[in-house]
Amino acid sequence: MSGRIRLDGERKRVEFTFEGERVSAWAGDSIAMALWAHGREVLRRSSRLGTPRGVLCNMGICYECLVTVDGVSVRSCTTLVEDGMTVCRGGVRG
Repeated sequence: MSGRIRLDGERKRVEFTFEGERVSAWAGDSIAMALWAHGREVLRRSSRLGTPRGVLCNMGICYECLVTVDGVSVRSCTTLVEDGMTVCRGGVRG
């Protein structure tokens, strides 16, 4: 069971930080969807032109949603939120 929806119907809230701002999300949600629900659509900027990038495929194939979590570059659409994690824009260069 993923932890997002429990059999008893209760859902757990977790908190993490994105660019220094506290974000509350449902346990089991991806970072991308938690940020989307919080109104944050730009997850990084392209290294070549600096244009905004966000969720494109939402299934882990592209690298448009790269973020840095506790110092490690990850795809935000396939990484689940965890209580206390620190998330920053960009995966390679913000």
